[in-house]
Amino acid sequence: MAVVPLKEILGDAFRLRYGVGAFNIVNDLTMDAVLAAAEETKSPVIVQVSVKTAKQMGAKLIRIMFEEMARRVSVPATLHLDHCPDRKVIEDCVNAGWDSVLFDASNLTYEQNLAQTREVVAFAHQHGTAVEGELEAIKGVEDGVGNEYGGPVVALDRAIQFVCETGIDCFAPAIGTAHGLYKGEPKINFERVSEIVAAVPIPLVVHGGTGLSDTVFQQLIARGAVKINISTQLKITFADSFRTYLAERPAEYDPLKLLGSVKKNVQAMAAGFMHVFGSAGRA
Repeated sequence: MAVVPLKEILGDAFRLRYGVGAFNIVNDLTMDAVLAAAEETKSPVIVQVSVKTAKQMGAKLIRIMFEEMARRVSVPATLHLDHCPDRKVIEDCVNAGWDSVLFDASNLTYEQNLAQTREVVAFAHQHGTAVEGELEAIKGVEDGVGNEYGGPVVALDRAIQFVCETGIDCFAPAIGTAHGLYKGEPKINFERVSEIVAAVPIPLVVHGGTGLSDTVFQQLIARGAVKINISTQLKITFADSFRTYLAERPAEYDPLKLLGSVKKNVQAMAAGFMHVFGSAGRA
């Protein structure tokens, strides 16, 4: 197996109630490490990319790199664009063959978000690309997207209407999680997850996974929030691995050893989450 549609990965996870990690890679090394972790644990995996990274590296190059690396592993993997309010970037990724995109129009009015998300879904589905939808802005800033306050929570019936009328493939509701590092104990609205899933059986998405406890993850997954985003922890592991290695070996100048150590640490971090989410052994 290798590259598969997002709906296939999330469909199984939603039906069997295990989580799938969506890890925000920043370069080829972190992509390789995440895929290696999936192979190690026999987990399906979502390789996720921010708009900043997509613009810096280019949608076509990332897709080619992903396809080549995914061929080396035997587990299902999919390539996803994270929080993107820019429809031009969405179109570039869809045209380059990406498997799914998050169109984030949470800064617009409900009516504008509904209309534009419906248009993005129609375009993406024509090309076989899945769409994640977001109605309420998630608290916190991630890769230059969002703000520290988030947005108001929409009434349940309006959220259900949004899911039904847009035709999105998965939905990221505001449930009390936040991007970045938590400054206190997050207050998670578990019931909202259950209420949405009861009304419309669609995989939900947890943004702001870094810092949540294993128990919180498992409760959310059991209720139907099965796509779990991990971005901040990958960046911390990536950066700290460089710092630690160089501090311990100030006289060493072997890039391949350095990069190999960094990859090992990122792989171990991702594998740890895969075990917590229950995806290990599911591929």
